Amino acid sequence: MDLKDKLESKKAVCSVIGLGYVGLPLAVEFARVGLDTVGVDISGEKVKLVNSATSYIKDVKTSELDKVVRKGKLRATTDFSVLREADTINICVPTPLRKTKDPDISYIVSAVKEIQKTLHEGQLIILESTTYPGTTDEVILPLLEEMGFKVGRDIFLAFSPERVDPGNEKYTTRNIPKVVGGVTPRCTELAAKLYETARMNPVRVNSARVAETVKLLENTFRSVNIGLVNEIALMCHRMDINVWEVIDAAATKPFGFMPFYPGPGLGGHCIPIDPFYLSWKAKMSGFEARFIELSGMINSEMPRHVVNRVSEALNARRKCINGSNILIMGVSYKEDIDDTRESPAYDIIRLFQRRGAQVQYYDPYVNRLEGIDNVPVFEYGGKNLARVDCAIIITGHGNVDYQMLVKNCPLIFDARNTLKGIESGNIVRL
Repeated sequence: MDLKDKLESKKAVCSVIGLGYVGLPLAVEFARVGLDTVGVDISGEKVKLVNSATSYIKDVKTSELDKVVRKGKLRATTDFSVLREADTINICVPTPLRKTKDPDISYIVSAVKEIQKTLHEGQLIILESTTYPGTTDEVILPLLEEMGFKVGRDIFLAFSPERVDPGNEKYTTRNIPKVVGGVTPRCTELAAKLYETARMNPVRVNSARVAETVKLLENTFRSVNIGLVNEIALMCHRMDINVWEVIDAAATKPFGFMPFYPGPGLGGHCIPIDPFYLSWKAKMSGFEARFIELSGMINSEMPRHVVNRVSEALNARRKCINGSNILIMGVSYKEDIDDTRESPAYDIIRLFQRRGAQVQYYDPYVNRLEGIDNVPVFEYGGKNLARVDCAIIITGHGNVDYQMLVKNCPLIFDARNTLKGIESGNIVRL
């Protein structure tokens, strides 16, 4: 029975390498439609939680995980040798940037080297990790063909970008269309068949390079437009214009305008990183991506702008940052999630610490900060808020009592327009 028949009859065994924000939801979707699925992760803690049907990802309900685990359709392991029994392998591992802003695809390479050990004829390998155009063809394909297999004939290779938006209940792994580009037409066909079997909506493109670039375009589009509106915010501050009112009014135009909003900086696993993957590859091809580089510069300077604006607001009240009690409100990179990857809150905290401030943070979703010291959790309450010199809203979570904040805190810097519609003398807006 070939792979297409196995997928159509749901007799294929699927595997997912990396059980994070992308991999776990994907594995659950495969298992949900009846495909035997095994997740592989180097974290023993994640494996233990999956096998006990306990979700650690907000977008995966424990009740959904429990159904597929109890039915025996999903299990997890740290043992990569289980890939030997897999018909399909989806790679969902991190792809960070090095300090030099160069792509770090070491996790991808490590995953492929594990696949090499158990690679067999008929397997389908799909990379979902965001990366630069050419990774699938130039890096993964040679590694797989080292084992004596011909891609497109003996084994199959494709790229399908993850498009997860953590915390988005409307658009999920289940209903976001899956762009699919294979190394050969047969690779594309089989990869699309996998997602069709999982009741996803595959969108076929002509190559893995196109699929890789689609993902980068999507997030570069957002980064560039956020960079533009952040520059408008800086300009409006100089001219004493309310940038939030400007954007709201412009958004009433029914065509030709899409509202983006300024903020304290970019965060998350995509927008701060993906544009640099594209600009790096462009440089390798002798092309300078000036829009991308400029927006990256503007966005990366926003944490410093926030600290300078707070300094101005404190000075107006005859206080200085050195020795001030600063409260960071929200440290996750977006509202109502616990994900702190690339959060601008980290840069802002470090900048305040360098200037001698005493920094605390409050975030109902995050109980500790990774990689940063001497930032205690703030006990949220009226009396404690009254002792803060300035509270800075970095992330506007929906379950926070902001009325208490406005009533008790002497100075609030709202970097997200979370307090929209509230007029008070203690509020300063970005």
